[in-house]
Amino acid sequence: MQPPKPPGARPGWARKRVVIPSAAGLFFVGVIVGSAGSGTTEAAGNAKAAPRATVTVTAQPEQAVQSDEKQTGSKEKAKPSAGHSSEAVPVPNFVGMGLQSAQDTAQTKGFYRLSSHDSLGRDRMQAFDRNWKVCSQNVTAGRTVSTTTKLDFGAVKVEEDCPARDAKPLEAAGGTMPDLAGKSVKAARGALDAGTSVTVTDAAEGRMVLLESNWKVCTQAPGPGTRLTGQPVEITAVKFEEDCP
Repeated sequence: MQPPKPPGARPGWARKRVVIPSAAGLFFVGVIVGSAGSGTTEAAGNAKAAPRATVTVTAQPEQAVQSDEKQTGSKEKAKPSAGHSSEAVPVPNFVGMGLQSAQDTAQTKGFYRLSSHDSLGRDRMQAFDRNWKVCSQNVTAGRTVSTTTKLDFGAVKVEEDCPARDAKPLEAAGGTMPDLAGKSVKAARGALDAGTSVTVTDAAEGRMVLLESNWKVCTQAPGPGTRLTGQPVEITAVKFEEDCP
């Protein structure tokens, strides 16, 4: 006996049962599982490929760093250095040259140990070398010496006259008070022990003594030759272009 037809069914409709053999069912399931497994294997393959791309990209910066190191090394070798070589050369005559020109000339000859000082003994700093000229040099012109030799230039400002000989630095020899008269206040202070209490006053108008290398000593207490035992020192001074009262 056939089951009743559902509503709206076409004529001749009949429900049929489809029987799938067990072996065919296993084959069908295997196809599905194999397809899923194939997708998983492909995804895993793609995941393994990603690190390879990362390694390739990472290698590029390392090459750039090596290139920069080579460039830096070549620049450092190009810099002049007094320690690389030493040779004996005659010393030029620097007297009368501008201090900057003298230093440049010395370097072209291979001398790089250079210094300068105030020939007038005022202990001024040669801040702008082009404003100073050479009055003396510690190595006689024409003498052949090693390029490792230190060259020292005595200098004054361009508008000043060179002294007959460089003023010697002040020293408190044997712990006694030196003669400070006519010396710069800065040089006078430098000749005393760093712990000495020094009072400086204007001998003329009561001005503040600010740039001590521009002031000269008029009077001092204690006097020259006095034994220094840590006592305070008093100095009066005026500017170098002025006369002491």
